[in-house]
Parts: sequence; C-alpha cells; structure tokens
Amino acid sequence: MKPDVEPVFCSLKPKDVIGVAAPSARFDGQSFRKGVLCLESMGFEVHIPEGITGRYRYLAGTDRQRADVLNSLFADPGIKGIIAARGGFGAMRILPLLDWDTIAGNPKLFMGFSDPTALISSLVCKVGICALHGPNLVSLGQADEKTLDSFAKNVTGCFTRINLPSDQVLAGGRATGPLMGGNLATLVHMIGTAFQPDFTGSILFIEDVGEPAYKIDRMLTQMKMAGVLEGVKGVATGSFENCDDESYIPQIIQEVFIDANIPICMGIDAGHGAVNRSLPMGGGVILDADQAILEWDFAAQ
Repeated sequence: MKPDVEPVFCSLKPKDVIGVAAPSARFDGQSFRKGVLCLESMGFEVHIPEGITGRYRYLAGTDRQRADVLNSLFADPGIKGIIAARGGFGAMRILPLLDWDTIAGNPKLFMGFSDPTALISSLVCKVGICALHGPNLVSLGQADEKTLDSFAKNVTGCFTRINLPSDQVLAGGRATGPLMGGNLATLVHMIGTAFQPDFTGSILFIEDVGEPAYKIDRMLTQMKMAGVLEGVKGVATGSFENCDDESYIPQIIQEVFIDANIPICMGIDAGHGAVNRSLPMGGGVILDADQAILEWDFAAQ
C-alpha cells in the first residue's frame, strides 16, 4: 500500500554527512575505502558506524546488527544521507526489524542498488521517501566518469533528462507517474510479503544481472500472475548484464505487457553494467517513448 503523502527527495549539499549501512552482504575492505574516498572527494563527510564490518555467514553481521545500524542512522539528525555498502543478499531479511515510524519521521536520502532494492522499494511504497537507485559504496570507488557524474548530480537534486536509444523503444506513447522498481529478482522475492511493492500508477524500472532469459520470463510472468503489474503506466528498463540469450528479453517484455497499451523503453545505462546512472525513485517522471526520453517532474504523480 502506498502512503498518502507526497514523495520526499532529500537532496544533499557539500559537507553533509553520509552514513554507511551494510544491509546485505559482507564487503571488501579495499573497495570500501575507495568508496569512502570517492564520497569525500565530492565534498561529503562520511560516517562509518561501529559494527558495520560484522560477519555472519555471507552477511555483514546478524539481521539485528544490520537493522540496528540502519535504524540508528535514520534516527541521527546529523546524518543527511545513507549509502549501502554493497549488494549481494540480506536487505529483505531486515525489513521487519526496521523502525518504520522513526524512518518516516526522519526522511533521508538512501542510496544503493541491486539487493538494496528491497529497501528502496519499501521506503517509497511504505513511507513515501524517495531513494536513489545508484552505486553502492564499493562500486562507487571503481565507477567510471559517467556513473560518478550522474551520482554527483542526482544526490544534489540536479535531475537530468535521459535520452533513450530510439532503436530500443518497444511500444510508443507517453505516460507520467512515479518511477519505481529496481532489481527484478529482488522485487519478485518480495511478492507475498508485507513489503510487496505497489506499482499502481507508476513507471516501472527493472534491471538484472546473471539471469538467463528464461528466468527473466519466469520472474515477469510471476509478477503478472500475482497482479503486481496491474496499473503500471509505463516501463523503462536498465541493463541486463551477463544474462544469457539477452536478445530474447525485448520479446519477453512485449509479451508480458501486450494487453497494457503502455509505453515501453529499454536501454537505460543503469544497473549492473559498466555505466550505472543514478535514478531518483519515487519521484514523478515523464516517459515519452515517441521522443525516447525519460525526465523527472515531481509534479507528475
């Protein structure tokens, strides 16, 4: 269920403090340090909480440890933004342990992608806080110039129009609504839980990595049969990196939305590819497939 509030995008400014959370898997120390230096070079201060380097199987600590870090970062008035250390798996395990009342009362810009999609989707759908689908900390430290430029602009609220490849427009038309979604596999695993996303009236964004085409087909088919795709007003996809039989994916997407009569565009450089553009999630966008553009307009809800 979507909250009955206007979405809030908490943009950052130089010298703001960004706290680091580790809601998912353990991370490499060297890549972590490079990410911290990258944020500092952009003019931000970085807060590294105690216990963030915990180890529990493949996770960065127990569920309670990882949830406590995130809860404390949202509760701290000195923290203006929060970035996920990395993806992997584990974010959805801590969703029931988060203090959603405190989070709703202390909106901050959360940043990350891949497994942190579980947090991004819940922030948007449950409490109406916009989040940034963009690099995690460990990937930020090794990101290319396009990725870094997009991140720096979007965290400060400078949303830019994205020109989409015209040869990857699958269905024409124009639609408006909040941009929602993220990593496809993560979204599918949230179906049937208390945190199942509500995409009604939205422009759906999906991306994935390492999933062969038949699994993309299976996941989208499950979403459709579960009713999760009902009311979607448009689709804009990111990269499908290292996905076997990738050439089948456009046809699969067309078949899933064949009766929807909505604009569908592919080819955004966002996700697990070499370029990972930052996308403000939860804010209104205009998807114009005829002109092959995606642009932000927070009035377009």
